[in-house]
Amino acid sequence: MRKPAAILLLSLAELLAMAVWFSASAVVPILAKVWQLGESGQAWLTMSVQAGFAAGTLISAVFNLADRWSARPLFAGSACFAALCTASIPAAGSAGAFPLRFLTGLFLAGVYPVGMKIMATWTREDRGFGIGLLVGALTLGSAAPHLLRALSPSSDWRAVLYGSAVLGLAGGALAAALVREGPYGTAAPPFRWQYGWELLRRRDVVLANLGYLGHMWELYAVWAWMPVFLLASFRAHGDPGWARAAPVVAIGSGAAGCLLAGKLADRIGRTAVTIASLAVSGGCCLAAGWFYGGNPLPLVALCTLWGFAVVADSAQYSAAVTELCLAEYTGTALTLQTCLGFILTLATIRIIPSLVALLGWKWAFSFLAIGPAAGIIAMAALRRLPEAGRMAGGNR
Repeated sequence: MRKPAAILLLSLAELLAMAVWFSASAVVPILAKVWQLGESGQAWLTMSVQAGFAAGTLISAVFNLADRWSARPLFAGSACFAALCTASIPAAGSAGAFPLRFLTGLFLAGVYPVGMKIMATWTREDRGFGIGLLVGALTLGSAAPHLLRALSPSSDWRAVLYGSAVLGLAGGALAAALVREGPYGTAAPPFRWQYGWELLRRRDVVLANLGYLGHMWELYAVWAWMPVFLLASFRAHGDPGWARAAPVVAIGSGAAGCLLAGKLADRIGRTAVTIASLAVSGGCCLAAGWFYGGNPLPLVALCTLWGFAVVADSAQYSAAVTELCLAEYTGTALTLQTCLGFILTLATIRIIPSLVALLGWKWAFSFLAIGPAAGIIAMAALRRLPEAGRMAGGNR
């Protein structure tokens, strides 16, 4: 299989498989009424997926599963099981929704990091762009439930869940049939549970992961709550007509951000691109409140810039780790990184509703600017290390 076809098929499989991630989050306002969910229950519809994903990546990192198991069947099987869990939610109701969402996240731990590992086997000098393409596909997949929501009748939350599950199954089937590892793959290494701990003692990898944590502090809280924020702002302005379509544009714009950042990072360096992206998204955290309740057009424009920047740098932390770690344990390094990041998202996703209750939507997102600020400090420190010369062909 030729490289362009291989990476496009992998990205399409990733896009489809990740559609289940925000499937329940996209219909939170409806489920809050149907299931009588309070503030905590609404937050846990997204947090349970994050918790499941963190648990899955932790298990994978400790047992080196992403490196010792064949990547294609792991990706395909995980995508299909995540989709089946999503399709089971309407029948399970509110009592079964949260454990099924946890299992969805658990299985997706075999999709996202494994997909990045497969992409790394097809790329070397263009790895930032390759993983950026994959994360761009993940971004579109994350926006897909909001598109299904916009196209569905206003109260039909089941259609969103079933539609997301069908997309997830299609992603798994595509991976099983057509996705393959590339020429830069390595033989399965021996089981080495302590390698994750070794990575946590290496300063270069720690700084790359700290940059990633600063990025993750913001990303999933924005993706989870921006649609609710936009709907509230549209209603405050008295014009809720196209509020359901706005998150599709705002979140989906991140796909273009990932592609552009990937191209630039391979040419001018990972740290430069991540620092710039963090600065823009952090500024949007602080600025969003000033547009709340006003004319929807400037607010959607700002949120589109925010959606573009907030995920643009995501792939570059992963690309950096693949360049800094031992090649045969790439999957372990990626699953450890994502595990740490998604554990952190549990806190920020949960705290936003509490900040809304305390401060209102106008200022709730300002708290998230802490993450980009910390990420900038970490990536600037990584840039100064001699080990940074191994990233992006020496472009740091």
